[in-house]
Amino acid sequence: MIISEKIFTVRGLTYRIRSASASDAKQLSDLRLKIDGETEYLDREPGEAFLDEKAFETLIQEDAKQSRHLFLVADIEGKIVGFSRCEGHALKRSAHKVTFGIAIQKDVWGYHIGKELLASSIEWADQQGIQKMSLHVLETNQKAIRLYERHGFLIEGVLKNDKQLGDGLYYDTVVMGRQRPIS
Repeated sequence: MIISEKIFTVRGLTYRIRSASASDAKQLSDLRLKIDGETEYLDREPGEAFLDEKAFETLIQEDAKQSRHLFLVADIEGKIVGFSRCEGHALKRSAHKVTFGIAIQKDVWGYHIGKELLASSIEWADQQGIQKMSLHVLETNQKAIRLYERHGFLIEGVLKNDKQLGDGLYYDTVVMGRQRPIS
């Protein structure tokens, strides 16, 4: 699915939120690898489950065709600094929901890029009649958990000792969901 682009300025930084295009594939491949090395909040170690330019191009093209998929990017003067994705489900019993994920490069944390990617995804999901958005977030990412809660997500469960991080310790994954408001 494709949405209209939006422009934001926060503390002097101007960025756009827009649908991903096939021409973004190389930047997205490079950015994902970079972000995986900047934080342990995501599922992967740097280089794991690597997606090259062609894989991103295919993903973007397929998502654009699907009414229950949304791939957004945040860019600053054409340089992609973050992205989010909603992935719908093909099975009838799960067709009412999407799974949400997000990644922002560390040097632009604090400029509300994640907040605006999330808000744009929620707006899209509500317009599409999607009943539920779900996501997983590492227990140590309290800032993200608070952001999701402010946008109507509730904690639905905890996956105990779900991720082993670089310190060798195991951490919980928080499962969160947002139900579409009844109109």
